Amino acid sequence: MTDTAISRRTFISSTALAGSLAAIPAAVDAAPAIAKGDSDARWLDGAPLSHEGQSWGQPWPRGTKLAKGYRLGDDAVQSWPMAYWPDGSIKWTGHAIAADAGRTDALVVRPGTVAKSAIPVAVRETTDTVEVAVGPRKWVIGRRGEALIVSASVGARETLRNVRLVATMQDGPDEDDGATPATTRATGTIDAVTIEQRGPVRAVIKIDGHHGAGAMPFSLRLYFHAGAQSVRIVHSLVFDGDPAKMFVRGLGLTGDVPMGDAPHDRHVRFAGEKGGLWGEAVRPLTGLRRDPGKAFRDAQVAGVRTPAEAAMPAHVRGELRYIPAWGDFTLRQPNSDGFTITKRTKPGHGWIDVDTAGRAPGLGYVGGVSGGVAFGMGDFWQRPPVRLDIRDAATDTARFTIWYHAPDAPAMDLRFYHDDMAMTDYTRQNQGLDITYEDFEPGWGDSLGIARTTEFRLWALEATPARDRLVEMATLVSHPPRLVATPQRIHEAGLFGIWAPDKTGGGAAQAAIEQRSGRELDFYVGQVEQRRWYGFWNYGDVMHSYDNDRHVWRYDIGGFAWDNSELSTDLWLWYAYLRTGRADLFRMAEAMTRHTSEVDVYHVGRFKGLGTRHGVQHWGDSSKQQRVSNAAFKRFYYYMTSDERCGDLMHALVDSDYALQTVNIGRKVGARDEGSLPPGGASAVATTAALPAGQVFVQFGTVWGSMLGAWLTEWERTRDTRWRDRIVAGMESIAALPKQWFTGGAPFDLKTGRFVGNADQVSLSHLNGVFGVFEITAELLQLVDVPKYREAWLDYCAFYNAPDAAFRAKTGSGGKGRGLRQAHSRFTAYAARERKDPALARRAWAEFVGPGDREGRDQSRASHRVEGASVLKPVDEITEVSTNDAAQWGLTATANLVLLADVMDSAP
Repeated sequence: MTDTAISRRTFISSTALAGSLAAIPAAVDAAPAIAKGDSDARWLDGAPLSHEGQSWGQPWPRGTKLAKGYRLGDDAVQSWPMAYWPDGSIKWTGHAIAADAGRTDALVVRPGTVAKSAIPVAVRETTDTVEVAVGPRKWVIGRRGEALIVSASVGARETLRNVRLVATMQDGPDEDDGATPATTRATGTIDAVTIEQRGPVRAVIKIDGHHGAGAMPFSLRLYFHAGAQSVRIVHSLVFDGDPAKMFVRGLGLTGDVPMGDAPHDRHVRFAGEKGGLWGEAVRPLTGLRRDPGKAFRDAQVAGVRTPAEAAMPAHVRGELRYIPAWGDFTLRQPNSDGFTITKRTKPGHGWIDVDTAGRAPGLGYVGGVSGGVAFGMGDFWQRPPVRLDIRDAATDTARFTIWYHAPDAPAMDLRFYHDDMAMTDYTRQNQGLDITYEDFEPGWGDSLGIARTTEFRLWALEATPARDRLVEMATLVSHPPRLVATPQRIHEAGLFGIWAPDKTGGGAAQAAIEQRSGRELDFYVGQVEQRRWYGFWNYGDVMHSYDNDRHVWRYDIGGFAWDNSELSTDLWLWYAYLRTGRADLFRMAEAMTRHTSEVDVYHVGRFKGLGTRHGVQHWGDSSKQQRVSNAAFKRFYYYMTSDERCGDLMHALVDSDYALQTVNIGRKVGARDEGSLPPGGASAVATTAALPAGQVFVQFGTVWGSMLGAWLTEWERTRDTRWRDRIVAGMESIAALPKQWFTGGAPFDLKTGRFVGNADQVSLSHLNGVFGVFEITAELLQLVDVPKYREAWLDYCAFYNAPDAAFRAKTGSGGKGRGLRQAHSRFTAYAARERKDPALARRAWAEFVGPGDREGRDQSRASHRVEGASVLKPVDEITEVSTNDAAQWGLTATANLVLLADVMDSAP
């Protein structure tokens, strides 16, 4: 691919920054140049045996023109623009391919078109429904009412109907004394249906709705791919109840399956662990005292039509009515380590234990030789308590339910976990923060507004699949094939700032960095499994800090428990994936992005748009900030996967700065002990409460720097220059302040996006630089050119870690608050490269390899095993391990391997 990149100055210098900025020119239809060599896209785990359709994002260097169409080798591709460069050239395109297309290891995206898929997707609208046809399959989606999928048919036979969302809530918690709270059941109701894509390769239908009387809103997308037998469902639910009054018990997706075959030709399947499968008939013909014959037994076990009953021995045929027909089946996965299967003939009769095993991949099937439905849930055993139900399989209509929170599990208790402990004023709350690291404030540890996204898949099938095929389908659900742009192509396009693919052949210094990087990443991947960081609300997150004495992570100690993206853990994992191409890191980062963007962020209510600081509960800490809801953490997943839900979440953040009118982040600062106040004492701290209407106090790094990701992404996705203008207004106004970035924060005008006032103080915080602002600024300065801001940023990078005398000479301040010095070595290195200063580069290297400000903690050591009576089970640990340190060291290493390559090569 040829990069005809414009310089940093060419775009912005040609416009009038003092006035309104000129509109970005529209992209031109033309064929981009394609580089030779490695593939443009790759399968994350190698080419799959089969897949049900794929979509992904493809990057393009600046100057590449948008083609009229694209193809993937000889396969048809549906394409759409996802993001643009400032000059109007294409930056990211989204692409979709049909089921089973592109199953090779060498995948090249080229301009042009090929013949359409043999089984295209077609969408037709009626007054009451949206019909999606994929070859012989027709899916009918409701526009109102409760049925999301009214029906699905294969040819003339209906195989599925009345797919809907169900929920069970109770008005009180599960009590130890056995008291039974009042229970209500609700079914999801459709509010709006939007056709986002119409084919021919992919159709996307979005459904918005709610449960019950306006409670628990949901957003759901149905994805249909050419040639696919299934629909992929991405469902997002918002908890908007009072946690003291609403205790969710069951959450499910359910549907009906017509059953017309003889009971002995009806089949039930559950996928088992390690490629296993449990499968039986509704009326078994095996194991009987009287043998129907091998042909009958073999056919039933295989799931194919048995011979005509007339071929069965008379003494068996005449007694079939006495063989019990089993109608109800349940697979329960109450935790991540074990599942059970039970069955019964029908309600009112006892359940029979079938079998147990470890981890179910989350796939079931009910139907007969004339057709049926396979149903599955992603991350099944990782998100317990979960359950798969089949009911009434012996009747004319069976029912399946995927419980993504099992109704027989304890009800969700989302109340805050302790009382006020007499912390009723800011002084006592600050004292509590000092001892447990928890920022507590009564009423602020609220779960109202958090969300969770779950993926399902439903197959409409013309017959019971072969056993091997069902195992293949189970793998598709539990470990879905993933087509992604190669990291090399992303790097060549100049995306995501400062990083480079991992390469061998470096010197000893580089080798040592790579060794530690790999060791720490391996450790965290392993900790997810060892510490069982699983569950409905927990899966995807990691813990913050370690308790060496108990040999556990500090799961119950205030702000040391769940990490909630603290110090950019998400960014660390995404850059680690880009550098290494490791599939396990991609999937860990994917799970984290799903979790942190949903569970750790408020989607409705008074904290909408803000995220919650790390704590014992993901929503429990009273510090609500943009540093957690940060769109910079989500951009990687959105662009690499074209995930529409992630796009929705970033779009929702563009105006989250307005939430600071009612959520004053600095409200407690003045009540701190004198020793913990920022430079200048309490009088130097501005708060939103003291500002005129329309202004809020904004920290440069943790708030404005976190907003940059949302505004930049919105600008490049929509080409709406309002968001570029807002970014530039902030840059210009920071540069105009006497102390510029060293001011730390200032009053911010919400309407104009400008910092106001002329504050001359220096206020430093180590947190201002470690929530993605370094990474997003490295991208931003390649896209817009505000010379005074660029120099202000480089001054901050060069002097944050400067010796005290140099810092005082520059700022007039002693520099209190300059923590995380090792992490800030990448700031020094960036200034060294931009200003071509070898001495500054050498200082940056010394800062990186030195102990920084954590001399008592050596996280570079290898993990060790702990066994015996000291622990519940054998575990690996790193003494005093901190995710803050791991994430920031990893991000710093990522940047410094590029910025300090010359210094590193000469290092001893």
